[in-house]
Amino acid sequence: MNDKVAPPLKPRSDLGIRTLSGVAMMSVAIAAVWLGGYTFMGLVIAVGLGVFFEFTKLVFGFAQSRQAQILWLLVGLTYVGLACFTLMLFSAPFFGMTPAIMLIAGVIGTDVGAYFAGRSLGGPKIAPHISPSKTWSGLIGGMIGAGLMMVFIQAGIYAFRGGNSGDGDVYLAYGWFRLMLTGAALAVVAQMGDFFESWMKRRAGVKDSGRLIPGHGGLFDRTDGLIAVAFAAGVIMLFRSGTVG
Repeated sequence: MNDKVAPPLKPRSDLGIRTLSGVAMMSVAIAAVWLGGYTFMGLVIAVGLGVFFEFTKLVFGFAQSRQAQILWLLVGLTYVGLACFTLMLFSAPFFGMTPAIMLIAGVIGTDVGAYFAGRSLGGPKIAPHISPSKTWSGLIGGMIGAGLMMVFIQAGIYAFRGGNSGDGDVYLAYGWFRLMLTGAALAVVAQMGDFFESWMKRRAGVKDSGRLIPGHGGLFDRTDGLIAVAFAAGVIMLFRSGTVG
């Protein structure tokens, strides 16, 4: 008897679902940024509430005592709350949406640069016990990607607002290096936010913070870098205003 053993079935790729949900998320974000005002603020509040809900679930997954749970919930409320407040403040007429757009663009540039650099170059892991997929090459790629994205977006905003080519060239000649450095620092903070969420998930024993977004996990999974960057920007703003310290 010559029975053939069937080869094991390959797991179905979720690339299609990830792509569709990614396009949907990007479309919603672009529409909210374009409309600005209360539309953008409403999206920030909705996402912030969702992120805090997922943060709470992670906390109850690893914090055992009531005191630890309360402390972690206060940390989450401060962390997510200040990040959302900063994004909403940066979208106010006083700022004209530019800082909010730049933060979001920088985080997107970080993700894109880190993904392609990490996939193509590989190399040593940063903290494999926390996030096995994060490499030093990915971090460097994210730093470059964030800087380039911020330079590109700033030039686009300036052109969209009617700046002539001469003024635009002067601005870029003066500001591109500073924007690259800002983007590099932003990428480091975004990666720290990613590691922070990964650390929480490992302690809670879960792969994703939620299941809201098909192929992507939860809201916290998708916004961990942006939350960290907006929180850091809010802390810097508080110190510079003299509110803290």
